[in-house]
Order: sequence, then structure tokens, then C-alpha cells
Amino acid sequence: MVKKAADARQGIQSIEIGFRLLDVLAAATRPMMLRDIAKGAGMPAAKAHRYMVSFLRIGIVEQDPASSRYDLGAHALLLGQACLRRLDAVQLAGPVLEALSEEIQETVALVVWGSAGPTIVRIVSSGSPVIVTIRYGSVMSLTKSASGRSFLAFFHSPFLKKLLDEDLRETAARSKTSVTTLRRQLEKTLALIREHGISRSTGSLIPGINGLSAPVYDHTGGMVASITAIGAIGEFDAAWDGAAAKALLASATLLSRRLGHNGTMGMPSGAPERNRTAT
Repeated sequence: MVKKAADARQGIQSIEIGFRLLDVLAAATRPMMLRDIAKGAGMPAAKAHRYMVSFLRIGIVEQDPASSRYDLGAHALLLGQACLRRLDAVQLAGPVLEALSEEIQETVALVVWGSAGPTIVRIVSSGSPVIVTIRYGSVMSLTKSASGRSFLAFFHSPFLKKLLDEDLRETAARSKTSVTTLRRQLEKTLALIREHGISRSTGSLIPGINGLSAPVYDHTGGMVASITAIGAIGEFDAAWDGAAAKALLASATLLSRRLGHNGTMGMPSGAPERNRTAT
């Protein structure tokens, strides 16, 4: 209804047409000739040129005097930066989490990296008793929770390495297993997580509870949060390619795009090697 009402309002058609040219430039990876911009926008070059002259005057685009190629200008950068400063993962996550919880009928949460590790900052309950196992402000285990494993696989922070080393030492002492053995086991788990782009925990943190977690990225390509879903074993499908995993990945992709990320889900370019060093 809102979209229909907005479409019915009287606007300035020339502005909408002009932005087709800006969309072509934004999608390009390098400066473009006028004829190519016009072709991409589906308009004659002469018409496109008039728009480009106006865009040049206000700084939305710039032109290289030597090659005559056009590119996005300084004012476009300022607008983009202003938009990015207004993006708030916690705020934007609300509708995404609610839609996901309704789709898979499970409790879902947004987890960010806090001073003590992966921390729950938003929860949408499915109404099942599972909600009692997680609360706002809870810090999740790095190695046993789906949320923690997601950060281990996709997040980079010097503090993460310190927390992981402490976790492995404590686990080694309790289990009478060497840290080296635990680290090797963990690396196998993280390799699977990176392969599938999603992490999971099957009863290892809370008996009887399965969890899945997908990373969320911002405009820099860095992980800023994870979306986690939990449910009872036997009712919650924690398969790598199950319906819950697919819905979770789609939701994480949607939130990432709203935060300015325009890449594919999974590791940002070059991140696997960087994060393996950190773990």
C-alpha cells in the first residue's frame, strides 16, 4: 500500500530518467565513455549529454579532461558517506529478524562483537520455550555456539585471537586434551563453515538445542554481526542445506545489502587466509 501511494504521487520525471545514468556509472568498475553510459541507460547520447552537463555542475559526476570519460564525483561520495553513517545494523535488523522468525517458526537473534565476545543485542521469539536459553546481553561461547563459530570463521579482530586462546586452554584443562589437538579439530569445523557460508551447533552448547548462524557484512566487506536461529533437536533442521539454513542465509544477505554490502555472501576477498591466522 505504501509503495502504491508513493508511485501515485506526482514527481519530476527528468530526475528519475537522469538517475538511470547514475545507476549505470555506479554499477561500472571504471570510468565510462558517454556513448556507453547512454547505451546502458537506454537513451540517445545527445540526451544523456545534457544530463551529464548538469551532473558535472553539481559534482555528482566528474570527467577526465584527457580521456573524456565520466565517473562518479566527489558529491556522490559525500552523499554515500552520509547514507552509510546513518546505517544501524541493530535497527535495520528488526524487520529482517521478524520475517525470518515467522518464516522458519524459530527464535532468532542478532549477535554483534562486544567487549567480551559475541553478544546478543536483539531477539525475536518464536513463542517456544527455547527463548529462555538466550537473553539480551548474553555472551555466546566462541567455540561451542553457532554464533561464536560464525565469528571465528568470518570475523577479524586481534581480541578474538586472545579470547580463543583462553577458551582453548580452559577446554584443554577440563577435557585433558592438548590445545594443539583442539585447535586442529576447530580448524576442520571452521573449514566446513567457510565452505557453506554458515555455522552450526548441534547440542554442543545447550543440550537438546540446535543452532545456525550466518554472518552479516557492511559496506567495507567486513563482518559486523551474525543472525542466529535456534530450536529444539528433532524439530529444528540444522542441515547445511536445509530450509532453515537457506532462509537464514537469505536474511543475512538482505541485511548485508541494507548495510551497503554489494558482494556475495561468504568470506570477503582474501579473508579466509587472514582469519585462519587469527584462529
